[in-house]
Amino acid sequence: MIVLVLLGVLALVVGGCGCVVWAERGGPRWVRAMATMTLAAGEVVRRSERNRRRDLNGTISDDG
Repeated sequence: MIVLVLLGVLALVVGGCGCVVWAERGGPRWVRAMATMTLAAGEVVRRSERNRRRDLNGTISDDG
């Protein structure tokens, strides 16, 4: 079951990356919309990772 979920996530990631590349080359409107959503999702993941690291660094420095 978990393998199917991971394969689904992988398919979404690959499809999103394909849409970003296609949109850069002037694809249809739906491709540009998907590319925008993919880039926004990447930015959300990037910000959450930054906040997580900041929280970990704050916790470590408070202990030390």
